[in-house]
Amino acid sequence: MRLFVALDFPDSIRQSLRELIARLKPEFPNAKWVRPEAMHVTLKFIGEVEAGKLEPMGEALSSVHREQPIDLRFRGLGFFPNDRRPRVLWCGLEASTDLAALAASIEQALVPLGIAAESRDFVPHLTLARFDREGCSRHQVEKLVRAVEQLKSYDAGETRQTEFYLIESILKPSGAEYKRRRALAIVKEPAK
Repeated sequence: MRLFVALDFPDSIRQSLRELIARLKPEFPNAKWVRPEAMHVTLKFIGEVEAGKLEPMGEALSSVHREQPIDLRFRGLGFFPNDRRPRVLWCGLEASTDLAALAASIEQALVPLGIAAESRDFVPHLTLARFDREGCSRHQVEKLVRAVEQLKSYDAGETRQTEFYLIESILKPSGAEYKRRRALAIVKEPAK
């Protein structure tokens, strides 16, 4: 099974992102645009694991907590690696400081189970579209960059998250389908 750990967000933000994509898609119809209903804030991509590891992973992640819920604001647009040779169009995330700490704690909780820690820094974002270099003319890229420049400070909304999820990604010809395998509290409930 293919797994990852992520935060979810409300439909009001998905609707705002749907409207944003509808504005940008005509500028670059060749891009692989992400369906808003499939978006999530990835905290840790795990990859393929044996089904028997699901329960131990859930147990390890249940020990991960922060002192406060995670506040997120979905604001700003940009490109990876840059706007001269874009591969990914992203929506930025402004988050409470606990978000990076939460991602780091998730990494550390999974290392004893044989899940390698990331070598790259955690950069919270939402992928809006991916670009194929062969399908991109210089003119199309410049047109898209201009369109994004006008929306650079786009604000899709804010949310407060109290849970994160261990999610299974089921790859299908129509696109990935996601199944929540475990919901985990961000803030530890007091002992009774």
